[in-house]
Amino acid sequence: MSALWVKSTYSGGEGQCIEWSPSFAVAHGVVPVRDSKVPAGPVLMLSPQSWASLVALARTATH
Repeated sequence: MSALWVKSTYSGGEGQCIEWSPSFAVAHGVVPVRDSKVPAGPVLMLSPQSWASLVALARTATH
């Protein structure tokens, strides 16, 4: 997958890092998410609603 990846601001400092591609999400209507430690590994494709739910969950877990 050719995408520009951004590390999530909710990624922890203990190796819990995910990346997503905002530009791919805008162009295709799905949000790709991957493990930043395994960039050639699998990519989880989420609907925008599922991505929003994941972000909301991360917010509650970090506060």
